[in-house]
Amino acid sequence: MSNVTSVDRPGAQPPLPAPDPHAPATPAHPDPAAVAGEPGSVATSPGPAGHPGAHPAGYPAAGYPEGYPGGYPAGYYPPIAEPDRLTRFVTRLHARTPRWVVPLAAVGCVAAGMGYALLSDPTRSAPDAIPSCLLKLTTGLDCPGCGGTRALWYVLHADLPAAARHHFLFVFALPFLAYFFVAWAGKQAFGWRLPELRVGPKLVGGFLAAWLAFTVIRNLPWAPFTALYV
Repeated sequence: MSNVTSVDRPGAQPPLPAPDPHAPATPAHPDPAAVAGEPGSVATSPGPAGHPGAHPAGYPAAGYPEGYPGGYPAGYYPPIAEPDRLTRFVTRLHARTPRWVVPLAAVGCVAAGMGYALLSDPTRSAPDAIPSCLLKLTTGLDCPGCGGTRALWYVLHADLPAAARHHFLFVFALPFLAYFFVAWAGKQAFGWRLPELRVGPKLVGGFLAAWLAFTVIRNLPWAPFTALYV
């Protein structure tokens, strides 16, 4: 019966040796020839496959991998850090939550906004009614979103001309926003693969520029721009 120590067993990690104060300093970076795998390089120790602490291929066995200030000898791999309680809770919650919960919550938010518009009837409220736009209340100018709630109210009542008069860009963007929402919610909840509308930075920048121009034009005190003031 042969004597096999824990160090000799396959896959066992050797004990961490005590540092030698008289040992020469080890360079922080490996030899370029060893990294490239050229002839004449020292032996390498890549470590077990898939181990987070494994040495990248090409590191010399006698050297220390970059990123370990204290320097670990070749063949020694630090323990894997365990996630904290909050991370474990969030991970378990994400794994156990059905995929339709987030789209359903988004639908609830949209329904709440529509319900508020229908119940409050913003077309009959006073300009200083709460909640009110602070910019309009203090300066008398229409902000970029002024008239959006009233436009939504008119859209829900199938009065598109009145909705466009209160916020033209909102009515223009509403079909695209609705399609984006249906495509996202259908993919999340049911795995639908609807055709994607690709929106690049130029398109987004153009829309924001048009929104800014619309905000300026609707505040001009001359006809016909005064028709856009809400």
